[in-house]
Amino acid sequence: MRRGAPPPDALSRREALGFIWLPFFRPGHIGLAGAKFRIIRTGSSKRRYLLIHGNEETARQVLIQHMRTHDGIAYVIESHTRDVPVGSLQLDPNRMFSRAGAEANIARLNPNAAPDAVQHALHTLDHGREKLIHALTPPRGGLTVALHNNSQGYSVTDEVPISDQVSLREPGNPHAFFLCTDPADFEILKASPYNVVLQQHAPKIDDGSLSRVAAARGFRYVNLEVGLGHPERQREMIAWLEWTLK
Repeated sequence: MRRGAPPPDALSRREALGFIWLPFFRPGHIGLAGAKFRIIRTGSSKRRYLLIHGNEETARQVLIQHMRTHDGIAYVIESHTRDVPVGSLQLDPNRMFSRAGAEANIARLNPNAAPDAVQHALHTLDHGREKLIHALTPPRGGLTVALHNNSQGYSVTDEVPISDQVSLREPGNPHAFFLCTDPADFEILKASPYNVVLQQHAPKIDDGSLSRVAAARGFRYVNLEVGLGHPERQREMIAWLEWTLK
């Protein structure tokens, strides 16, 4: 060992610490309250993908398969239930992107919650919300795509009254549709054989969803909705989106 050189054990410790803090070290998870997302990175792309409801297993299957052949960053929730815990309370994770939306959803799902428990939950969400929104916001010129599944209780007809523009190419299948926030994307998507709605301007009632944040902040967002249990239709629609939205 040359004079002045650190002992091997010290060097290995320093190298280990250096590895942990290297600039290219990237975490494999991100979360907010009880919503924990696995991060899947493939190649280099301005595309961001999201699965936010754990019980929408068709969308989970399609998104994970999609990331094997497409570049981008996907955020896949690890739970397998629709709602997630926030302290002692329950919350729909697609209602946590604003304080108003989260508060309304907590009140609906936890009607007997103590006021201090509600305030604790809201404080927790306020503390970490911007970090998650920042991760899900695409770079300039990029696009965020959220995959969802629905059941008989929800369809494009629920979105039509609060949308800026509507194109219903497949009215007989209202459970399959695109919801987008960018007018240029709408012009392209409405040429597809699918139902499409544009919500460029956030509706007056803030429900705390990511689409409301995208509309308010002006970034490109597409929600791809398909009925639960129809993976082929969801694969078909995301393939059409990838081919046409550059």
